[in-house]
Amino acid sequence: MDDQERIVKTTALSGAWAGFWESRTAREKVALTWGGAVLAVAIGWSVLWAPAADGRTQLRERMPRLQRELAQMAAQAKEARSLAGQTAGVAPTGAALKNAMTASLDEHGLQGAQVQLIGTTAQVQLENAAFAAVSAWLNDVRKQFKVEVIEAHVMAQKPDGQVDLSVLLQPANVQ
Repeated sequence: MDDQERIVKTTALSGAWAGFWESRTAREKVALTWGGAVLAVAIGWSVLWAPAADGRTQLRERMPRLQRELAQMAAQAKEARSLAGQTAGVAPTGAALKNAMTASLDEHGLQGAQVQLIGTTAQVQLENAAFAAVSAWLNDVRKQFKVEVIEAHVMAQKPDGQVDLSVLLQPANVQ
């Protein structure tokens, strides 16, 4: 629709409205004006004011419950932080250390590993494993299970990056 068509339609609409309005009596004009004003107020109330007032009331009713939930979550987060600090220094020992090593080796895709307990230490033997995977695994168990490497023997294999590994690990707090 171009500008000329819009002007023609606007002029036609204005003419129709003017004809309608001029043909009304003064009393009808007052009634239509007041009716339009009441209709505008009713629409404004139902579309703008009432939903906002209802939403505000609902928020006011929900706020105490939300504040209680927030306080509870903050307390739980504080407790979780304090418990995380307590468990961070505890290293597994005995069968728990062996199970932890076995599970960690499986998670890192290092299959065929032999894990044995020798006193408080765990001996892990791997054959033909990727050196990068072995390095990543050793770093992870050192951090996660608080163990230290006492002794390690690594022999390179013919394929690039493949190694045989024999390592002794013990909990870091054992002297």
